[in-house]
Amino acid sequence: MPIKILFNTFRFMTEAALEEEKKELAKQYKQLLKISYRTLTKDDKKLIRSAFDLAVDAHKEQRRKSGEAYIFHPIAVAKIVASEIGLDATSIAAALLHDVVEDTEYSLEDIERMFGTIVARIVDGLTKIAHINMSEDVSMQAENFRKMLLTLNEDIRVIIIKIADRLHNMQTMDSMPPDKQRKIASETLYIYAPLAHRIGLYNIKTELEDLGLKFTEPDVYADILSRIKESKEEQDAYIEAFNKVIKSSLDAENLEYEIKGRPKSIFSIRRKMLAQNVSFDEVYDKFAVRIIYKSAPENEKFFAWKIYSIVTDHFRPNPIRLRDWISSPKSTGYEALHITVMGPKGRWVEVQIRSERMNEIAEKGFAAHYKYKNKEKDDGGLENWLNKLQDTLENSEISAVDFVEEFKLNLYAKEIFVFTPKGDLYSLPKGATALDFAFHIHTEIGMHTRGTKVNGKLVPLSHELKSGDQVEVITSENAKPTANWLNYATTGRARSKIKSSLKDEKKQLAEEGKVVLARKLKSLKINLDDTTINQLVVFFKVKTSLDLYYRVGAGIIDNQKLKDFAASRSNAFISFFKNRIRKPDKPEDVNKEEITEKLDQLVFGKNEDKLDYKMANCCNPIPGDDVFGFVTVNEGIKVHKTNCPNALQLQSNYSYRIMPAKWIDSTQREFKAVLNISGIDTIGLVNEVTKVISNNLHIDMKSVHFDSNDGVFTGKIVVVVKNKSILNNLVENIKKINGIDKVTRA
Repeated sequence: MPIKILFNTFRFMTEAALEEEKKELAKQYKQLLKISYRTLTKDDKKLIRSAFDLAVDAHKEQRRKSGEAYIFHPIAVAKIVASEIGLDATSIAAALLHDVVEDTEYSLEDIERMFGTIVARIVDGLTKIAHINMSEDVSMQAENFRKMLLTLNEDIRVIIIKIADRLHNMQTMDSMPPDKQRKIASETLYIYAPLAHRIGLYNIKTELEDLGLKFTEPDVYADILSRIKESKEEQDAYIEAFNKVIKSSLDAENLEYEIKGRPKSIFSIRRKMLAQNVSFDEVYDKFAVRIIYKSAPENEKFFAWKIYSIVTDHFRPNPIRLRDWISSPKSTGYEALHITVMGPKGRWVEVQIRSERMNEIAEKGFAAHYKYKNKEKDDGGLENWLNKLQDTLENSEISAVDFVEEFKLNLYAKEIFVFTPKGDLYSLPKGATALDFAFHIHTEIGMHTRGTKVNGKLVPLSHELKSGDQVEVITSENAKPTANWLNYATTGRARSKIKSSLKDEKKQLAEEGKVVLARKLKSLKINLDDTTINQLVVFFKVKTSLDLYYRVGAGIIDNQKLKDFAASRSNAFISFFKNRIRKPDKPEDVNKEEITEKLDQLVFGKNEDKLDYKMANCCNPIPGDDVFGFVTVNEGIKVHKTNCPNALQLQSNYSYRIMPAKWIDSTQREFKAVLNISGIDTIGLVNEVTKVISNNLHIDMKSVHFDSNDGVFTGKIVVVVKNKSILNNLVENIKKINGIDKVTRA
């Protein structure tokens, strides 16, 4: 009897709770329409209502970990999309439906039939990959991210809704286990916060960063939060004191304005504490003062500089901390005038001067930007950024993890502005080089860059550009990327293009190598068939047949090595036992269309020097890890992983003892050689020598020096070659030139 009563009570409570949920659903729907940033038409409301009804039906049996009905999640995402980001009705509908295909019986075809192609495409972009071969060495998160970006290529709304989805997930993670919280928070800090920053969703970016810190370092987060709360009164008093000083001057100019204080985010305070190695109390610029004024669009710039003049009349500005984002808006559309002044009580304080329109763009990102520019036409834009992404997106050969890494290079970077000789203005990430600029203008220009001029002077390709530089790119049809270019390029676009070109060059060399191998084996009376290829791959310890062909083409596998192979093959006794011991003889990836690298050697510094080193015990690096060298007092160079627990401390306190380091494939490494030449001086001799070198595709000439004396000459040539056999071949070809007496290697 008690059990029956309990069951009835439970049922009664459940029904009551369900009734409450229905009321809450109706309330949330009304709120969604009410808070929308856009003006919704009848058709818009009809579309949203249809998407709402389908989402409610699809998710009716589902609950979140917290026990809440699942439908409240897509509604919350739609509210973020509608209000905080300010997207259109199509986006709101897609946000309501974003989990339907992934988590319910409804298919993508159903969505397309009911809501059209655009909504279906966005939902598809938002649907995680359901079937991934987990045995492969891939990151599921990276693969999902790649899929989102491929869809972004067609519709920017995919990524924006995904950011909104991630924001709500972060806001409601308290009921999850700590390990899952840390994983999701780390992904957020790694990808989604930088993305929000890049798209111009600064408020959301800040919240994602703070929530990321909350779950990755909860104690640090709680400590800074409590200290911010404690100092709130002090901050309010400071802003009031600042306001008091400039108010009368602003009022005298009949300006309509509002002065607000914006506290620095918990994440940025933490970042500053780490970067400067200071405590919370020692971080002085914990907030910014924001002056928001009313103005007609044509007078915005005039009023901004007028307010600047008033502020700097009262407070001394820091001249190196002036940022004019009004004359040159950020690529996200952000506009404002930023100055740092010595405020009351001798504190540096950042002052942000914005019109109401600029403030709205800063808060809503592109939605507001296009509202003002295009009068609420469909969301377009981000053209430049998407064009830059296009090349990376189309490069399907790049692994998902590399793809994410390359992509991230462009996200958080601060901007610089540089000019072409014609006066065209280009935006690049801070730290970009002259070579990055060449690829930024056009891929073909980048590929054929011979040199660059900055402000009229020739500079190396590695020259770091500064805002205001005028850059001229010198091209040549014969110029092409080399492996060294990867040391000069910093942007994802340039690096992915260089890597692709080097890969193509290797494949071309492999094709030549295949022909050479067939010819050389024929002279040894061996046919180049599948069995022979498998045997060669095993004998030379390479991974794929393409690896084999490349090494033959590059001269790494020479005649002598092939003769050794033939000798081992003809020995029946050895072959018998090798076949018995080695099972299977055929490597799994032998036919893979890939030239792999066997990372077996560490090199240090820009010149890639081979030095003695020891592996650090704190992180135990292995070949292939991202590493750096640290010069110790007594133990020489210690190699650490870049994400080593001690890395931050070493790089902060002993930066002068840090050495760049990287793993290379010693068999594919290029090396420098110096050739001394002597002989009888004849007209055109230098031209003949340089022609021989230039005709060899696998030789890079670094310098040439010739001296002539009474009909006799001496010369010194510095070349970079892939291996000794190529160098020997070059020496023999130079010796054949008429007038050359002697060629020796220094």
